[in-house]
Amino acid sequence: MRPPGLRDDVVYLDHNATTPVDPRVAEAARPYIETHFGNPSTTGAYAEAPRRALHEARGHVAELIGAEPGEIVFTSGGSESDVLALRGPALAPDDHLITQVTEHPAVLRTCAALERAGVRVTLLSVDRFGLVEPAELRRTLTPQTRLVSVMLANGETGTIQPVAELAAIAREHGALFHTDAAQAVGKIPVSVTDLGVDLLTIAGHKLYAPKGIGALYVRRGLTLEPLISGGGQEDGRRSGTENVAFAVALGEAARLASESLDVEAARIVELRDRLHNRLGEVQLNGHPDHRLPGTLNVSLPGVVGRDLLAGLPELVAATGSACHTGDPEPSAVLTAMGLDRDRALAAIRLSLGRWTTGAEIDHAAALLTQR
Repeated sequence: MRPPGLRDDVVYLDHNATTPVDPRVAEAARPYIETHFGNPSTTGAYAEAPRRALHEARGHVAELIGAEPGEIVFTSGGSESDVLALRGPALAPDDHLITQVTEHPAVLRTCAALERAGVRVTLLSVDRFGLVEPAELRRTLTPQTRLVSVMLANGETGTIQPVAELAAIAREHGALFHTDAAQAVGKIPVSVTDLGVDLLTIAGHKLYAPKGIGALYVRRGLTLEPLISGGGQEDGRRSGTENVAFAVALGEAARLASESLDVEAARIVELRDRLHNRLGEVQLNGHPDHRLPGTLNVSLPGVVGRDLLAGLPELVAATGSACHTGDPEPSAVLTAMGLDRDRALAAIRLSLGRWTTGAEIDHAAALLTQR
């Protein structure tokens, strides 16, 4: 069933920004808004159904990433999960934290705040595809390195980092490893065991659940200092009365993703490549192979991406650049990859999703090539 919010007269190719809520996800959550209102942390008849639903949802999320249910902490979203992963280990002044230059702002700004508090922070560079070089991580690690944070997949280019290799290097030096997998979970197979990570971020609205719900995988045995203290929910790792309806929504979204992951990824890749081919002479930004199935970031010669999309109300996509005082600035991700200003400003990100059709791909290509 197509979400009612998707319009027939507008092609939505901005799924990396947010996904529409799957109607099956909304339906799963509805009883915990309308009927099962009890507090799962209390006792009595009204608590039983929400408590059971929370347990089942935690299991579905855990199964999607190959974790145990007790290793899943529900949060308000990807940003909170990132901040908890970075602040939870309670780094002290003179401890060392390593991340990389194209991380999500939730990571980069938290690192900047930790640096102001005395933590030493190193930003790894990326190559022309947006990849971190494992040898650079190895050179950067010190005996004081407590934590390494490198995202699994970039939201602008779709580039997938060699997280398993990077995590193994960090582990050799006794450092914890966090990966922001918000853009990857539900789109490609993700296994915390195969990746070898200690902490992993999930954002519900990137996999057809509502905004305002996420999760952090916390490896069993790892203790974190909570950001939110209070009643001790989530095994003391994140206090606050549980958002049962949205946790159920995330659990159902995870279950649906598990059911069709490989088939859906193959369908999306075919549509993504069809779109790429129909755009003609464009420059691909990001890795040609190691990227998310539904992400296509290209620079169209002779245009400013922001202006191009502004003139196409029938298409929703993104540029990845910010606008300051009316002047477009190139994407920090693309400039970190070494793209010159003109190419970075000419970039657009087209991100496909569950209800993207071949007809929509052809229509989008026609709009972009008739500029």
